[in-house]
Amino acid sequence: MVDYRIDRHSGVATYVQIVQQTKQALRLGLLMPGDKLPTAREVVEATAVNPNTVLKAYRELEREGLVKAQRGLGTFVRRSLGAAPADSPLRAELDDWAARALGSGLEREDVAALFTAVLEKHFVEEPEKAASASPRQNPQGDPS
Repeated sequence: MVDYRIDRHSGVATYVQIVQQTKQALRLGLLMPGDKLPTAREVVEATAVNPNTVLKAYRELEREGLVKAQRGLGTFVRRSLGAAPADSPLRAELDDWAARALGSGLEREDVAALFTAVLEKHFVEEPEKAASASPRQNPQGDPS
């Protein structure tokens, strides 16, 4: 099961944090197809957020095809994401690296900036994603 942690000072909407944390659990293999998500009531009790916020997050996950709500039974994982299990040797290496970064006096934001820069260097956007992010053009090739 996933334990949601809400950072009220992050500037990220609460429902987005729930969606992001669920996706992270899916990527790490902490949630697998068929697993049941915590009920809205359980999330509300653990995080003190509005029940509608939890339901909004779950609807977003359902819209993305990641979960399926079954009336009277709960919300269940339909598919997983990624292939980075929580017990991956790479995770252990990253854990060691983060500990060294902390030990060298770097702040969380410094580590995040370094990691993001490395990700951007090694993980170039796929052409179809980049094309969909660019301005749309009309048939004559002029942006509109």
